[in-house]
Amino acid sequence: MATPEYVGQDLEALADIPNYQHWILSHFRPYLHGRVLEIGAGVGTLSARYRDAVDESTLLEPAPNLIGQLEQKFQGDANVKVVGKQLDQACADGTLREGSFDAVVLINVLEHVDDDAGMLDQIRRLLVRDGNLLLFVPALQWLYGSLDTLVGHRRRYVKPQLRKLIEEAHFEIRDLRYFDALGVLPWYVTGRVVKAKLFNERAAKLYDTVGVPFGVFAERFAAPPIGKNLLAVAQRSRE
Repeated sequence: MATPEYVGQDLEALADIPNYQHWILSHFRPYLHGRVLEIGAGVGTLSARYRDAVDESTLLEPAPNLIGQLEQKFQGDANVKVVGKQLDQACADGTLREGSFDAVVLINVLEHVDDDAGMLDQIRRLLVRDGNLLLFVPALQWLYGSLDTLVGHRRRYVKPQLRKLIEEAHFEIRDLRYFDALGVLPWYVTGRVVKAKLFNERAAKLYDTVGVPFGVFAERFAAPPIGKNLLAVAQRSRE
């Protein structure tokens, strides 16, 4: 069955939020080196922000209508490979080989798949020994609202649930934290109270300019007890 085109509006609405993107990647950069696989690369907005830190990037994006934009963004870069396939297919046909990557990046991807445990198992096999999983997902199921439905989220996670999922996939957790506590209230109001049907690009940019710098400052000194997202860094176990 052919992979459906991506029809969400969030990629466009959230493309111009550099502070937020930098904030996420600031936690991942110490582990971004060598050969990196990004699953669900979209149009390459985040990929371009860490490209200078790695030797080779493999960008996996299953949505056929995004492949052209992704290829155009990295045109002429011989060390970036764009793969227009599902993870299952790319593993089965040998496009992605076991033990090939130093790090695998999933930013807002795991919550979209039915079998999240199965995906983590596949990722573990793609990593070198001691390779790193860099994971960013939406948090707190009670926040699930219209915006989650809009972009096809199957679920939101809580910390104990995500910890169990990662450890059962034979990873050792190096960092697991709630992220963006300040974003909880706006997401709740927008998705559960107002029940918005579109992402507000202007509001996203305003939050990126005003809210994110405050959040970065506050969370630098203390990990928040809750957050709009969860961020995890985990290392492949030496089984």
